[in-house]
Amino acid sequence: MPTTRIFEQWLSTFRPSINRYDYYTDFAKVYENAERLKLEINILNSLVGSKDIEADFEKILSRYPECLKAIPILLAVRQSEIFCADTNYNFDTPTQSVEQYKNFMRATGLFDLLENHIVANLFDYVTGVEVGLDSNGRKNRGGHQMEHLVETFLIQAGVTYHKEKYIHEVEEMFGLDLSAISAGGTSTKRFDFVVKGSDTVFGIETNFYASGGSKLNETARSYKMLAEESKGIVGFKFVWITDGRGWKSARRNLEETFLVLDTLYNIKDLEDGIFNRLF
Repeated sequence: MPTTRIFEQWLSTFRPSINRYDYYTDFAKVYENAERLKLEINILNSLVGSKDIEADFEKILSRYPECLKAIPILLAVRQSEIFCADTNYNFDTPTQSVEQYKNFMRATGLFDLLENHIVANLFDYVTGVEVGLDSNGRKNRGGHQMEHLVETFLIQAGVTYHKEKYIHEVEEMFGLDLSAISAGGTSTKRFDFVVKGSDTVFGIETNFYASGGSKLNETARSYKMLAEESKGIVGFKFVWITDGRGWKSARRNLEETFLVLDTLYNIKDLEDGIFNRLF
């Protein structure tokens, strides 16, 4: 591939974000999670504004003990067991007495939440809780967005590709010796994509960094080493696709990798059709 690229020009085309509309909240998942306990939540909803909430709670449990399953989500907890004050409360398979569950509801503030009309509708409340919990998934969604983006360009290029393959799997699939980059077969390295070209197998790594941090320097150094170690492997080529303004603060380490890895690309390269020329 041509080696006349200028690093600063290349870096200037990096994007601030690749967030899609579903990055912030996955409402389909939110609704699905809330819907799973809708019946139990609606039964507990009868406690809202209760004048004798402990007695009413006891009546509900005697008739509908399965309602206990909906209690953890009221505290924004997903697991069915909650350990508190030396007591392990199980809300999937009741193991405590009704008095113990009443104590839990009182001590955690749930009785107060319900009887004092702090919430008007538990299902709406739980939907809001699920939105909050789903925001914790943004990091995982962000990590996969670059993979999804790169995959669209692989599809456009019309190539056959394999996703998430470990080094030993690549060796077995294509009869390669990758011991130079696998620490003698002990590495658990996994490529995001593997593409078989006419006479070369390409191992592709992808990532996007919207903000800086020490991880970027570690990544650049690691991939620089991988680039140098893979140069002597016949029939194999390492490809790194990265982007994001986070690299502005780690430009020195990225530039060092840029100078030794001629298959280091960004989103602009993908848009310019690099896959059509590479494969």
